Amino acid sequence: MIRLHVSSALAAAAPVAPTLDQSRYLTQVMRLKLGDELLAFNGRDGEWRCTVAEVLKKGVILRAEEQARPQAYGPDLELIVAVVKKARVETIVEKAAELGARRVRLVLTKRTNPDRIRLDRLDAIAEEAAEQTGRLDVPPVDDPVRLDALLDGWEAGRRLMFCDETGGAPAISALAAAGPDPQSRKWSILIGPEGGFSPEEGERLRSLPFTTAVSLGPRILRADTAAIAAMTLWQAAIGDWEH
Repeated sequence: MIRLHVSSALAAAAPVAPTLDQSRYLTQVMRLKLGDELLAFNGRDGEWRCTVAEVLKKGVILRAEEQARPQAYGPDLELIVAVVKKARVETIVEKAAELGARRVRLVLTKRTNPDRIRLDRLDAIAEEAAEQTGRLDVPPVDDPVRLDALLDGWEAGRRLMFCDETGGAPAISALAAAGPDPQSRKWSILIGPEGGFSPEEGERLRSLPFTTAVSLGPRILRADTAAIAAMTLWQAAIGDWEH
């Protein structure tokens, strides 16, 4: 069944107004008609079974009928990635949403070679991935910030998995030693730029008390591959895949 992320509140008999683009998709691509059903979610009220109540010249109106699933969230996992080429950033955002990231944060490092980033495009990619994967929320994508500023304002109680490409870091099983009950913690995964972190950045990251440096294996991975591998291994080690 079609799933749609909406901004409207969802409650029994409530009207739901998709965007114009979403309305065109429903009527012109999926050929929905009056009375046809779909699922809608907004990241707050769970997933609702809706019907097409009105078809207008400039959009459609849905009606929420009943809740199909209560609101739920995956683990509190952020993906932090240095800005790389636009196509690779788009892949990273898509896969982060599919793999359960709660949020995607973009950073600028000393070796970042920034490409033009369209946040509206990245938000749309995250939304589509959430619709396709069955999750009940859409991860926001933050404006790029400097790595130093990000670390200076680090959230208390959040762990950072630093993917260290320089060698010598333990395997990802080291997460088990990151403290008691690692599943209850807030986590972030940090992926560096093409060319890696500068020596000064690497030294600071390894010195931070909330950081766990891990290796992703003997091969040097591109940023998009590293992000997918790191999230997959994190999910397998302490994520929600077994729940």
